[in-house]
Amino acid sequence: MALVAKPGGPEGPTSHDVVDIVRRALGTDRVGHLGTLDPFAAGLLVIVVGRATRLAPFAAAWPKAYQGVIRLGTTTSTDDATGEPVATADWHAIDAAQVEGALATFRGAYDQRPPAYSAVKVAGVRAYRRARRGEAVALPRRRVEVAELVLERFAPPDVSFQARVSGGTYLRSLARDVGEALGCGAHLAALTRTEVGPYRLAEAVAPEAVTRADLRDVAELVRGLPRRDLSATERDAVAHGRPLPAGGGTGDERRVALFADGRLLAVAERSGELLKPRVVVAEE
Repeated sequence: MALVAKPGGPEGPTSHDVVDIVRRALGTDRVGHLGTLDPFAAGLLVIVVGRATRLAPFAAAWPKAYQGVIRLGTTTSTDDATGEPVATADWHAIDAAQVEGALATFRGAYDQRPPAYSAVKVAGVRAYRRARRGEAVALPRRRVEVAELVLERFAPPDVSFQARVSGGTYLRSLARDVGEALGCGAHLAALTRTEVGPYRLAEAVAPEAVTRADLRDVAELVRGLPRRDLSATERDAVAHGRPLPAGGGTGDERRVALFADGRLLAVAERSGELLKPRVVVAEE
């Protein structure tokens, strides 16, 4: 796992582009990431390498933090500055108190509709592909958590903010929804991801500068799971995919990180009185 600083802007790379750069830098094809950043967005991209790619689902729910700018008065086809304007409205009568009131309505849990131009699948096809074909895309709402949403500066028509949100939250949708709450429409004009789980943008390096020395312990991806240290006999069994007696624990620990000699060996899933290895990451 490595921490990479993705550049943004109108000609910014896609997250897949960044993965390709890291592949070339490290000389390996087995590279992925924890959470897409749109091309115009900048900031922290957590890269997973080799067998660590198997552990990505265990970190998918990590919260993320952002700094961004919502531009009032214009709604776009993509809910950000890269899309075509679809509606405009006057924003001049809106003041900072009204903006703060609108932001407050989205703190906590709310049902968010993902953007039409998103990677969400509709009948097996990415929504953005349907939208680009001119199809009407209306995605179902889903529950997200906005743990923090702070007004940093109001310089009309721009609203600078900080946010901390659950995994799967679209900041473009949040900008659109704030505009709807204010009655003038809005889109996301700029975005930088500053945190992913326990990691900060200040720790990241440029994609082309990543080396093997920048790779972190894969065990960090399962830091939220209960841990079990294995004996030599148990280690050999798990390495060959054989289950172990569940032993102690509370019984409600569905997944357990299994360690041998201080290194993460696998993630197991409790099935009755057994722990069955589901993801083995240590080299044989």
